[in-house]
Amino acid sequence: MSDQPTKPIARTFSDPASIELLVLDVDGVMTDGSINIDDDGRETKRFHVRDGYAMKLWMRQGHHLAIITGRSGMALKHRLDSLGVPEGMVIQGSKDKSADLDLIMQRCGVSEERAACMGDDWPDLPMMRRVGYPMCPADAEPEVRSRCAYTAMRAGGHACVREAIAHLLGARDAYAPPA
Repeated sequence: MSDQPTKPIARTFSDPASIELLVLDVDGVMTDGSINIDDDGRETKRFHVRDGYAMKLWMRQGHHLAIITGRSGMALKHRLDSLGVPEGMVIQGSKDKSADLDLIMQRCGVSEERAACMGDDWPDLPMMRRVGYPMCPADAEPEVRSRCAYTAMRAGGHACVREAIAHLLGARDAYAPPA
């Protein structure tokens, strides 16, 4: 595969104002995709504070937030705990992101049409093809970008989640800085 732009896939997307559930991948979306391992073999991750602020705002406004990631680690658990993401809305070590999407949608009672997903790489495509509003960071793989209703201007790990949430909330006139 090349880095040349891929012809967009013809598809009808949901209205972003109708989205009730946002599902995020982690590596390449919430992080820049780097894997940092210290001398003792411990993995660390770098998260952007603006993403966290937006994730909390999304949940405070009554929307569902879920994480589906193929990797597992305590750094992510600590970050999500600090943001108040419910444990039942986090799936680490996913072997089948599409099946895990079914589980998340069932848990919160949201249909595919009212779900959005932000992913960056091929393993995310099965769930991104199903949701009503697929999104990706600016540096997502071309095959992913070509299937998205929204591509952020920022790269993964650099507040692209904040940008995506601002887009979704802005569509319903519910995103503004505090007065």
